Amino acid sequence: MSSYVVERRTTVDAPADRIHGLVADFHEWPAWSPWEDLDPDLRREYSGAARGVGARYAWSGNRKAGRGTMEIVGDDPDRVEVRVAFEKPFRSTSTSTFRFTTAAGGTEVVWSLAGEQSGLAALLGRLVPMDRLLGGDLEQGLTRLRTAAATP
Repeated sequence: MSSYVVERRTTVDAPADRIHGLVADFHEWPAWSPWEDLDPDLRREYSGAARGVGARYAWSGNRKAGRGTMEIVGDDPDRVEVRVAFEKPFRSTSTSTFRFTTAAGGTEVVWSLAGEQSGLAALLGRLVPMDRLLGGDLEQGLTRLRTAAATP
């Protein structure tokens, strides 16, 4: 078994509470998440709290989108923590964390994804590191988050 952490950061020209609102509410994710466009027929289901701790999101889509669930398990003004569980195309769980810090020019947003790999995934992770697999997705998501935060 091996662990991984993928992390990217950017500065967003918007107050932290605006950005926090886009992250802590799964209904806002289609505006910025890098994975929402993988399947135009993606099926989404929201349950639990409307936003913040206890909010749940389930998706099911084509081979690229897969199937899984997310739940917000931590929510503070400077941090949102999401538990991610994939069912397809492979089983995995990870923690996605967003941190918001006041910075020159706006708010620094740090998005990290951490998890464990075992079996075949751990072997593949030696050949193609998770940073290489997911880093571009996090960068794309942060770019889209910057745009969404600038839109009233």
